Amino acid sequence: MNVYKFGGASVKDAAGVKNLANIIRNNQQKELLIVVSAMGKTTNALEKLTFAYLDKTDTEAIFDEIKAYHTAVMNELFEDKQHPVFNDVANTFVEIDWILEEEPQDNADYIYDQIVSIGELISSKIVSAYLSTSGIPTQWIDARSYIHTDNTYREAKVDWDKTCAAIASRVPGIIANGVAVTQGFIGGTSENYTTTLGREGSDYTAAIFASCLDAESVTIWKDVPGVLNADPKWFDETEKIPALSYHDAIELTYYGATVIHPKTIKPLQNKGIPLYVRSFIQPDGVGTKISSQNNPLPIPSFIFKVNQVLISIFPKDYSFIIEENLSDIFNIFHEHKVKINTMLNSAISFSVSVDYDDHKLGKLLNSLRKNYNIKYNKDLELVTIRYYNQQTIDRVTQNKDILLEVKSRYTCQMVMRDKGSEL
Repeated sequence: MNVYKFGGASVKDAAGVKNLANIIRNNQQKELLIVVSAMGKTTNALEKLTFAYLDKTDTEAIFDEIKAYHTAVMNELFEDKQHPVFNDVANTFVEIDWILEEEPQDNADYIYDQIVSIGELISSKIVSAYLSTSGIPTQWIDARSYIHTDNTYREAKVDWDKTCAAIASRVPGIIANGVAVTQGFIGGTSENYTTTLGREGSDYTAAIFASCLDAESVTIWKDVPGVLNADPKWFDETEKIPALSYHDAIELTYYGATVIHPKTIKPLQNKGIPLYVRSFIQPDGVGTKISSQNNPLPIPSFIFKVNQVLISIFPKDYSFIIEENLSDIFNIFHEHKVKINTMLNSAISFSVSVDYDDHKLGKLLNSLRKNYNIKYNKDLELVTIRYYNQQTIDRVTQNKDILLEVKSRYTCQMVMRDKGSEL
């Protein structure tokens, strides 16, 4: 049994869904479960809709655009405009209508999950319907009935015992009769509320199902030929890494490599399940294999994160940055759900780099200011080099001022700005 995960780029339009169907058709000899992300940039659009609703600004135009986008895809996929999928999708969108009709009263993270999760539900319904129409035996399943989580909205924690019991007892019988199609990114609580597993969490969903089913492998279908040593957005010349160890894959995802969700590797490593990253554009390519092999990366890898904020924290009483202060600081970051990308402390200061988030940063800084003096700089970039040398450092620091640098045996991280930029 194999698990395939298709991201938003692979199903962004009708041509993408048809290409997905061709990939499935060419692998029908395998028992398959496929995990589908929201189409294209739908998650971003639903986030925009959520924040507009919470801010009590106009939501109608945003929502109309989201619905029109999916209708256009369906119109191109299904000749029969009376196909049940049109009603199925419309009824799913009604769940958002019900939310928007009322004034926002619930917790913002709870509201976020109820709205944003709709993207995966609709995408998977369209894909499942198209596969069935194309003659591929398919059954749509609701991930929320299988992936059981706590109530930590936007970053739900999986109840592994309950989840594996549900998946192992019910999914094999479904897959035996055809391709199972489910959603990435989402789960459900014991009260039947929808949760999400964190942005880009569909990879993690695939790993959860694979682990609980003792799958032969997981394949993530991307718009790149495999895991590259750098994002093509930042480098004109990149190299494909043919094979990676679980360890190196975890390190790269931890530092921000977006090709795989950070939580994906552990469930697969625990079961020894290989992960393949392959191209849906060139599906015959071999891609990259991630497994228990222990060879180090053959080439240095570069990870760029832009729109960074460097926050420097100083105790007001000039006390040392020791365990007590660090514990308090980390608790504040945890309370505001702000992830630290890199950190460095001295005797009386603690500096961190975080992603800029307009909805979180101000609240975080206000909490920190109660006991600490704060300095911060925005519009920075964080570069991480795995298996660095001086040549690779020189390559990325031309015309840059380095504001913070952290090195370990294999990894170098630098927070930088363009020379001449004002702090």
